[in-house]
Amino acid sequence: MRSPCLTVVGAINVDLTARVERAPAAGETVADGVLQRGPGGKGANQAVAAARLGADVRLIGGVGDDLDGRGIREHLTAIGVDASGVQTTDGATGTALIVVDATGENSIVVCPGANAAIDADALGIVPGAAVLAQLEVTDAVVSAAARAAGFFALNAAPARPLPDDILAACDLVIVNETEYAQLPGVHDAALLCVTRGAAGARLYRRGELAASAPGVETTVRNTVGAGDAFCAALVVGLLRGDAETNALARACAVGAAAVADDASQPNLNILDAYAVTP
Repeated sequence: MRSPCLTVVGAINVDLTARVERAPAAGETVADGVLQRGPGGKGANQAVAAARLGADVRLIGGVGDDLDGRGIREHLTAIGVDASGVQTTDGATGTALIVVDATGENSIVVCPGANAAIDADALGIVPGAAVLAQLEVTDAVVSAAARAAGFFALNAAPARPLPDDILAACDLVIVNETEYAQLPGVHDAALLCVTRGAAGARLYRRGELAASAPGVETTVRNTVGAGDAFCAALVVGLLRGDAETNALARACAVGAAAVADDASQPNLNILDAYAVTP
């Protein structure tokens, strides 16, 4: 089967993750943290997951003219992601400050840095390309990506109100239950996926249930990259022509495999999870 081609447009970060027994309350200090540093950002996470799932992936985003930016470019290339569309922009490479507790739950502060300076007029998307985007970049970037795409998937996270032109361009919107409640404008999307954590996911077509899949039991280590792995798997599955029910079930399996890994870009044999027959 020919590998699907996917252009991912989104944020590229360095993740600074503190693993703790429990997250501090407001004004509290906890002293048992273990610090990890690694690549992240929703755009980069989804691009890496899609590449590991066998897609031919190009990433468009922005990094700073700094050691982190150069290291991330090398990392992406080593995995097989085409990073030629990654711009070197003003500001330092983006950083995410993440606290993960013993149950795998997380809280995140994103410092966008170079991600906020991506030139929307220089994305270089091949007209008609399949595009997956998220909301850690500006509306101008998302809108330009949507206009160029032949198939446009949007992971509407972190949730924020969306301009009408972006909503109208979406062939697929992916949200979790919290984002679904925050974004009533997506409820009647052409195709809407709502992820439900351990309960699985549902797919709606113009508000009508089209497919559903149960969650996959797993050991929760870190939920940071699980949603991104799910998004990549669902989009890659649909692009390669999988039935919607199968694509959704396999995406749930990939998300479960990702949540069992400590990293935002899971370094595991995710292909085995993707190959599970629902």
